Amino acid sequence: MESHECSTVKAIMFDLDNTLIDTAGVGVLALEKVTELLQSRLGAENNAADICRKFSVKLLKEEFDPSKTTIDDLRISHWEEAIQEVKGTGASRSLAEECYLMWKFTRLQHLAIAEPARNMLVELRKVYKLLLLTNGDTQTQREKVNAVGAEAWFDAVVIGGDYKEQKPAASIFLTCCEILDVKPSCCVMVGDSFDTDIQGGINAGFKATIWLCTSDKKFKEELISPPYLINSVLDVPKILNIINKKQSN
Repeated sequence: MESHECSTVKAIMFDLDNTLIDTAGVGVLALEKVTELLQSRLGAENNAADICRKFSVKLLKEEFDPSKTTIDDLRISHWEEAIQEVKGTGASRSLAEECYLMWKFTRLQHLAIAEPARNMLVELRKVYKLLLLTNGDTQTQREKVNAVGAEAWFDAVVIGGDYKEQKPAASIFLTCCEILDVKPSCCVMVGDSFDTDIQGGINAGFKATIWLCTSDKKFKEELISPPYLINSVLDVPKILNIINKKQSN
């Protein structure tokens, strides 16, 4: 790594889900498609929307152990259980698999880094090293990365499932610094999750963190280095200018 202290930002790390891509919005669309599928398979009297809601709850509470199952099998089981809980009878494994594939491929088909964000990354990369840092199991996140062509816009892509610890552990942020050959004090983290992206950047001793905060969530007031707040990822260059000017004063 570089041995000297940074006077300006040298590297920027971006989160993926709901920062550069609208995972939540595409997830809603995917569930709508599965609702239509279930209505066609089970009939209008069956509450397909309830099945989708139960799947969503299971997804949020998901605990994945790759030594015991695959992420595909686990999520097919989520659908199988959701169907059974709503119908009150045994669910068809083949229907559960059909629901999962519809949900999965609808998401992947509609995920994208919007053109303004891609243009921003191109301009930023002329000045800074860029790294994509995303939590999640390797297969799921790699599928998203490939679907949106993310590797074209970054110097490196790091998926948490490939490592012993994920965000907000300092270790994975420091690994990213080693990959880019920069000091943590040269880096800025950009993300939508305070608990993983922002807290992780703070834990690793980054120069600054930029929080894409589109709700009324608040950060901890006692933080020595509170995050910069933005409402759009396109505001990142403006914040970087502020950070660099502050450092030069």
